[in-house]
Amino acid sequence: MEPLNEKQIRSSFVNCTKGEAARLRLPLDFAELPWPDLDFLGWVDPGAPLRAHLVLPRPDGPLGISLRVPAVGRTSAVKSSLCQICLTGHASSGVTLLAAPLAGVRGREGNTVGTYICADLACSLYVRGKRQPKLRTARYEESLTLDERLARMWDNLDSFAAKITTV
Repeated sequence: MEPLNEKQIRSSFVNCTKGEAARLRLPLDFAELPWPDLDFLGWVDPGAPLRAHLVLPRPDGPLGISLRVPAVGRTSAVKSSLCQICLTGHASSGVTLLAAPLAGVRGREGNTVGTYICADLACSLYVRGKRQPKLRTARYEESLTLDERLARMWDNLDSFAAKITTV
């Protein structure tokens, strides 16, 4: 992913108001982000931990999506969960259901779509092997190449983004 500046990020959001985009806080480590290893930018808002954000690169400019994080609930120490974006297996606390208001009128009416995703939104790093999930059991080995896993992740991201932006 090409590095983005604060203005590009804030102006990219399609499912929140300009005021909400102006108030969101960037990741605490924004200046040190590993841009070459990121396929998209994802973070939990440090000033509002029940909000998360995704910024996806697009040919016509970045696409920002605001997400709601559920309040912390109980999780099982023995169950595992699967991210529906990168298909990484995690301990159940490593995956969370994030809900995104739909863009436009439908979102203002309260309509949302959700997906189970890595709680730290670091799918790119998990796919590339730069970060390891905290699993109690052995990790599954895939026969897909890195390029194939990245393509699958992008198909899943594109599908999720389309549900939010399609009128």
